[in-house]
Amino acid sequence: MADHPEAILDGNALAGPLAEIFAVDVTTAVTRCASCGRTGPVAGLRVYGHAPGLVARCPGCESVVLRFNRGPDAAWLDLRGGVSLRIDLPG
Repeated sequence: MADHPEAILDGNALAGPLAEIFAVDVTTAVTRCASCGRTGPVAGLRVYGHAPGLVARCPGCESVVLRFNRGPDAAWLDLRGGVSLRIDLPG
């Protein structure tokens, strides 16, 4: 890739694909816990709302899988506690 600079795109190239993915109900997506490897739907995570934002923990080992915080003009989504997020697409 480094030999072909024209093949390198900036993050704006993700706008279309991410809009397609996050236009679906993400609670039906299957996540894998980075700590214990448990898989299950996002809807099956244990969500705590008393922290700033929402904190979702694995029901198997209680490790944090994702964090979501929304401000007046931006939202933050931290997925470092999950190894993957599989989203089934229609069609």
